[in-house]
Amino acid sequence: MMLTFAEIQNFLNQVSVENQPELNISVVRNITVEPIEPYLAYWAYQMGFAAQVQWGGYDSSIQDAIANNSQLFNSQTDCVLVFLKLEVLSAHLAQCFPTLTAKEIDSECERILEYAQTIIQGLRRQTTAMILWMGFERPLYPSWGILDLQRQTGQTATIQRLNAAIHSLLLGQENSYFVDLDLSLARLGSHHYFDYRYWHIGRSPYTRQALGEIATEVFKYIRALKGQNKKCLVLDCDNTLWGGVIGEDGLAGIKLSANSYPGSCFYEFQQAILNLYHRGILIALCSKNNEAEVWDVFHNHPDMVLQESHIACAQINWDDKAHNLHQIVQELNIGLDSLVFVDDSEFEVNLVRQLLPEVETIHLPRKRSTEYRQMLSSCGWFDTLALTQEDLDRGAMYSAAQQRAQAQKQFMSITQYHESLEMVAEISFADEFSMPRVAQLTQKTNQFNLTTQRYSEADIAGFISCSTSDVLYLQLKDKFGVYGIVGVCIVIYQDAHAVIDSLLLSCRVLGRHVEDAFLHEILKLVTHRECQTIEGQYQPTQKNMQVQSFYCDRSFTEQSAGRYHLDLIHCQDVPASRFVGEIISQVAKGG
Repeated sequence: MMLTFAEIQNFLNQVSVENQPELNISVVRNITVEPIEPYLAYWAYQMGFAAQVQWGGYDSSIQDAIANNSQLFNSQTDCVLVFLKLEVLSAHLAQCFPTLTAKEIDSECERILEYAQTIIQGLRRQTTAMILWMGFERPLYPSWGILDLQRQTGQTATIQRLNAAIHSLLLGQENSYFVDLDLSLARLGSHHYFDYRYWHIGRSPYTRQALGEIATEVFKYIRALKGQNKKCLVLDCDNTLWGGVIGEDGLAGIKLSANSYPGSCFYEFQQAILNLYHRGILIALCSKNNEAEVWDVFHNHPDMVLQESHIACAQINWDDKAHNLHQIVQELNIGLDSLVFVDDSEFEVNLVRQLLPEVETIHLPRKRSTEYRQMLSSCGWFDTLALTQEDLDRGAMYSAAQQRAQAQKQFMSITQYHESLEMVAEISFADEFSMPRVAQLTQKTNQFNLTTQRYSEADIAGFISCSTSDVLYLQLKDKFGVYGIVGVCIVIYQDAHAVIDSLLLSCRVLGRHVEDAFLHEILKLVTHRECQTIEGQYQPTQKNMQVQSFYCDRSFTEQSAGRYHLDLIHCQDVPASRFVGEIISQVAKGG
């Protein structure tokens, strides 16, 4: 539940952001929305950032967008929020609609779209930061009354067309998104959303509660931009996936039904979980139960939506759940901060919060089972800015991973196992088709990521189009299946010197020595580019300590903190991985 304005102010007064990295947000607006700043600061703090909010002038959106204002927009800007209220842009469309002719309506719409396009293009010329455009709310009481919705040229339809046209303009720009404020309005209700008194006094249309809801929506985008969205949903079973306790109530006694209450609550909850599965989210079980009885529900209950094939990992035993969550992340090879743990037991949720603060939790009170689906859907922790083929195939990939785990048991050593996989790596230049996945990996990868630079699709497109940089990606497959794009490298050229700006691998392929094959081909490329030296960089984080010696272990010499040098003329080539059976490389071509 969102804190009140006073609670957030009190919270911010008690915490320190002195050592946290900055999250730079710029606001362009034609209304008063300054009271949103504490909410932005609160959510930034929850992400580990210190929010720095820069405000454009009141109702000076065009001027702010086209002027070269280095304080408002610069290379450090992370996000631009655009608040344009239709009542300020066009009082006629918003308040006097029936007085306008069809020609006047079209003229006003064209003017507003030109205004919006000027702002969007002006912002993009000044910054590559994410643009979040707040859409116009539909009128609560359309000017034509109930007749309005029956008219294709009515006020509601006109505003919807305006929103759709602005949405299209944003789709034409990289890293630009339309935020539907009607969703925030619907969640709160108009009586809690609009403040008509302050609208008339100071052109401040929103209540503090509304600004909190809008800030929450905004940070769904920012969280995804910064790679802090979650990868895995971990579920309790009894009184969570179904009502009742399977060990006591039996298969016929638990509450789970497509059509009748209270079982319908759990049926709909499972439908929401299945939606996440099809969005590429891993589903795991963490339940104190007899394993055979849990799988009996999955296999034999007629209204079970989730199937065993949807479950990437299961810890069903009588151990404490904090321990079992550790087992889950080890098996899935992800971090604890990738998990969202869901349980009806307040005791279990509090235990996880205390012992594993990195794990996000959702407590499902038993008396509120009718709200379970909404609680899960509203959390926003699984939102992403793009959906790649790797996301869609993730379930099949983890099924293949289970086959690999079974096969590994047949070998006496990990070396023999790796050699048996018949791995094939394909290394290529990034293009418009691979760009979404490449950007996603820079945003989400933490463990094997030498610099943890976070890049948007627009940033990656800039590297691709620039003559002094290359963006490479690595795909991997073995005899069990395809991993997809699992590696990224960004190389920047400075005359005869190359700098590895980013080098990362997905956690799915860690331990397979693929990094040596990747580095081998990178060195071949920069040599082909007639570089004489190459520099690798390492920026330590709490999660990438395993790669702190990566360059030193591969003949690079540490020149200064975080900077490693290799002479390409006199050094012996870094060997490719012995475990990758074949390297299909397209990186030595013309460049």
